Amino acid sequence: MRHGVRLAVDPGDARIGVAASDPSGLIASPVETVRRGSGDVDRITALVLEREAREVVVGLPASLSGAEGPAARKARAFAALLARRLDPVPVRLVDERMTTVTAQQQLQAGASYGRRGAKGGKARRSVIDQAAAVVLLQAALDAERSSGRPPGEIVEVDR
Repeated sequence: MRHGVRLAVDPGDARIGVAASDPSGLIASPVETVRRGSGDVDRITALVLEREAREVVVGLPASLSGAEGPAARKARAFAALLARRLDPVPVRLVDERMTTVTAQQQLQAGASYGRRGAKGGKARRSVIDQAAAVVLLQAALDAERSSGRPPGEIVEVDR
């Protein structure tokens, strides 16, 4: 297992969930939800620098069949933009099928999600976005630990 913090971003149309690992790469934790639009890449860049991340994982929302539709194309474009901005920090695309569903199920099973937790729609979606990034990153960390290889595909930077 490679040592160093990894950052995961789960880009959506309105928000980007962000999670980070501990330096040993064992546990993923929520960081924040970044509003999509002007300044989003700047904020993610700042988080990479603040946490001294060795790598960024971007969720690739392929369909259950594995085909890539419009959402996957948007994720690829966002990952390419991040890769150019963060170079030489590597950016990887990792399959994120079912991360949001898994995150919602885990949150609904938790005691704080219902009455006392994120009550409003926006607050709840923000928590779900972060939780989806945690699920994505934890799956990537676990895959690397079991295979001995970095997960997903590296996003090449045009030079």
